[in-house]
Amino acid sequence: MRDQSTRPTRRGVLFGGAAVAAGALATACTSNKEKDDPAPAAQTGALGGDNDKPGKQVVIGFSAPAADHGWTAAIAKNAEAQAKKYKDVTFKPVQPTNDINQQISAVESLISEKVNVLVMLPNDGEQLNQVARKAMDAGIPVINLDRVFPDKLSYRTWIGGDNYGMGVSAGHYIGKKLKAKGVSNPVIVEIQGIATLPLTQDRSKGFADALKSYGYSVTAKQDAKFTVETGNQVASNLLQAHKKIDALWNHDDDQGVGVLAAIKQSGRKEFFMVGGAGSANAMREIKAGNGVLEATVTYPPTMAASAVRLARLLAQGKGMADLVELEPPQSITLASETVTRDNVGRYLPLGFES
Repeated sequence: MRDQSTRPTRRGVLFGGAAVAAGALATACTSNKEKDDPAPAAQTGALGGDNDKPGKQVVIGFSAPAADHGWTAAIAKNAEAQAKKYKDVTFKPVQPTNDINQQISAVESLISEKVNVLVMLPNDGEQLNQVARKAMDAGIPVINLDRVFPDKLSYRTWIGGDNYGMGVSAGHYIGKKLKAKGVSNPVIVEIQGIATLPLTQDRSKGFADALKSYGYSVTAKQDAKFTVETGNQVASNLLQAHKKIDALWNHDDDQGVGVLAAIKQSGRKEFFMVGGAGSANAMREIKAGNGVLEATVTYPPTMAASAVRLARLLAQGKGMADLVELEPPQSITLASETVTRDNVGRYLPLGFES
């Protein structure tokens, strides 16, 4: 599953404000130097692109939900693989869990160990907010991964995907293709994840907004709970209810395994389909080009690798390469990109296994 909270605003915050001790700031970020001092390391790194060169030894704590879903499994794999690329990083993951209390306890253990930076994908941003704030108050910068904490004092930097943007990307792909075919009143079906989640509502709104610009709207939608089994059941129901379909958007490539199985079993081929999140098996299906799946819109689990990179920069007092500022930004929203047969070769190495 994905971000279960509303997306953060873009206003900058320096380590959550005054709650972080001055000593922590000195070790976790680059402070301004006197005029006669040499250029700070962060500036050299940002302008010279030398951030990957070995620096100060840092310990990065990591906590995420259980890997019981292709996307969440890929989150953990991406984080660990990125950490292994650095000789100056000690990676300390705690046991992944879907239990809120267990995740709180695990994060508290990382705080007690005094890790330099903490990367956390919370099971629930609201319920894990307090323990994240505890880390920040202890001088440990928190990289909030995807599911946002409601209190900005609970994280230094947020990085995550764009749920609304996923819907927009899917809507534009479908809208442009149907408009080019001259379809005036298409039957467009939408298979959601979990309808009650803000992330799902964001995706559906983006989809509806994009379709509206072509004069189209969603004919029917139903949620499939992010599971293969429910994806199969929902797709079967929708196929039975609509004897003709022009386009289908499925929010999640993991549940899409079940959706595609239902479509293949039905023998229906009169429509085309767009997936969501960017799994490797969806991309292989797109590359093969012998089914209804023509595209998928990304929600990249590589964000975990980027979070580890950001954590290392913070601990070493460096800024981001290609940015002039001396410190990493407070908020980074990753783009949702459209993967088709034309560009799938570029994206396949980044796909996750469902």
